[in-house]
Amino acid sequence: MAQTNTTELLEALAAEIGENVYIDIAKWHLYLCDAKLHNIVAEKLYPLITSKTVNEDRAIQLLASIPVKIGGGRKELPLLDLLPLQCQVNLVDILEKYQREI
Repeated sequence: MAQTNTTELLEALAAEIGENVYIDIAKWHLYLCDAKLHNIVAEKLYPLITSKTVNEDRAIQLLASIPVKIGGGRKELPLLDLLPLQCQVNLVDILEKYQREI
């Protein structure tokens, strides 16, 4: 992946996150692209890739800082609380892949 354009890299990262990471609500899987959360997740996590500091703990902290409105905006939950453990692992794997390739 010889992409040097930040915008292209961010869009590719967001697309991959959106297609592979989902929130789980009552055993329903809502992929982040369908929930319109993939871009914000990519933007928040992108600095980990560029600074070569991808690690699970830091990614978890950032996921916990992303609020997701539920119930028509009556409540907010951290995105971390809605992601199954396997999706967290997949997300870190995606970040590590992008870190290796830039």
